[in-house]
Amino acid sequence: MKIPRRRFLHLAAGAAAFPAVSRIASAQTYPTRPVRWIIPMPPGDTPDILARLIGQWLSERLAQPFIMDNRPGAATNIGTEAALRARPDGYTLVQLGPPAAINATLYDKLNFNVIRDIAPVASIARAPNVMEVNLSVPVKTVPEFIAYAKANPGKLNMASSGIGSSLHVSGELFKIMTGVDMIHVPYRGSVAALTDMLVGQVQVLFDNLPASLEYVKAGKVRALAVTTARRTAALPDLPTIGEFVPGYEASLWWGVGVPKNTPIEIIDKLNKEINVCLADPKMKAQLAGLGAEVLAGSPADFSDLIAQETEKWGRVIKFAGIKAD
Repeated sequence: MKIPRRRFLHLAAGAAAFPAVSRIASAQTYPTRPVRWIIPMPPGDTPDILARLIGQWLSERLAQPFIMDNRPGAATNIGTEAALRARPDGYTLVQLGPPAAINATLYDKLNFNVIRDIAPVASIARAPNVMEVNLSVPVKTVPEFIAYAKANPGKLNMASSGIGSSLHVSGELFKIMTGVDMIHVPYRGSVAALTDMLVGQVQVLFDNLPASLEYVKAGKVRALAVTTARRTAALPDLPTIGEFVPGYEASLWWGVGVPKNTPIEIIDKLNKEINVCLADPKMKAQLAGLGAEVLAGSPADFSDLIAQETEKWGRVIKFAGIKAD
């Protein structure tokens, strides 16, 4: 039996629309089971704290547990790859930050490409690194430090949390833009780097502000400037490096992604809920207490940030000749 053409077209249109209707219905009920949030860093670090704050909010809003899964190792590559290989169904999230952008150039052979294999969901927060020196270094400002370093080439040790870390590339960018000569001393983590800086084993550190904030306030290290383009509310009297070195900017940033091909309706729902969370005054206060400020924005905004940071740090890594261990 022949189906009339008009009837056939109606049935065909209905069949084509069914997947879209199904996806929208799925997004409306999402989530219907616990969601795993992979954090490719150890517990207690700032990215971990941020994820747990947002995850608790989402658990209460969406009536399903958001379970934190710490997967540190290989400069965040282990956890990131595990997340990007998961099913693209919205039930696996991954915390992203500077390592995702840095590692794209630092490692010659990665099994994934963050820009290609990830669907950005939402940016969360930004925070500065802080340029700080041991109290024995006879400088109080960035210009004084530059003059002192140039008068003592190769005699200052610059600590970092490891080769290719945010701390390391922030310092390398400073070296490139000022022409100072410092010896890079990589540590296994920022805690060890800060510990040796406090006792004078190394003289300068571009540390995560959240990690160093209390030491700065207690006068145990001397902060010279923050690395972001704007001053931070956590230390409002502290200048930016860019006030003395025009164009310098380096910052920490964190956000959430999911595997590529995750339904856009689920991505949009997560983005909406996270932005509502970040607009809450209590959440803003908690982030400020960590020395961070809200970023928020659309998935496209976060995608642009990742792309820009990947290009920027790629240039620094190549210019400085940085090689992964």
